[in-house]
Amino acid sequence: MKKAIWLSAVIALLALPLEALAGSTHATLYKNPHCSCCEKYVAYLRQEGFEVEVKVTNDLEGVTLKAGVPEQLEGCHTMFVDGYVVVGHVRADVVRKLLTERPALVGIAIPGMPSGVPGMEGPKEGPIAIYAVSKDKAPTVYAVQ
Repeated sequence: MKKAIWLSAVIALLALPLEALAGSTHATLYKNPHCSCCEKYVAYLRQEGFEVEVKVTNDLEGVTLKAGVPEQLEGCHTMFVDGYVVVGHVRADVVRKLLTERPALVGIAIPGMPSGVPGMEGPKEGPIAIYAVSKDKAPTVYAVQ
């Protein structure tokens, strides 16, 4: 009987996603009070295993600029996760890549609100550049989604 219980526990653990075994990644997302696509992005991140705390602000631009993100890379929300800033509707796998690789960056950003990305409805119109944000360099492309 004890072997059956132990075996059941091992099988249950193997069925869990790796994020569940390691614990979820906590993120804090700042958003404009009137933006509904941000809520859809938060739901997407939660489905992907992130623990997201939402903070509503009337000064999203100030939060983003203070984080070191240049004005041309601003999006509709700014998220802080494990020492990085993530602006816009960046896919969860790209955020995980950032957290795994740990590059010497402030963070990454998708400026604006392009369609076809997580949380934004509509068709995706071609590849979408995700920019690397650095303290002392001009933004460069980090990844494409």
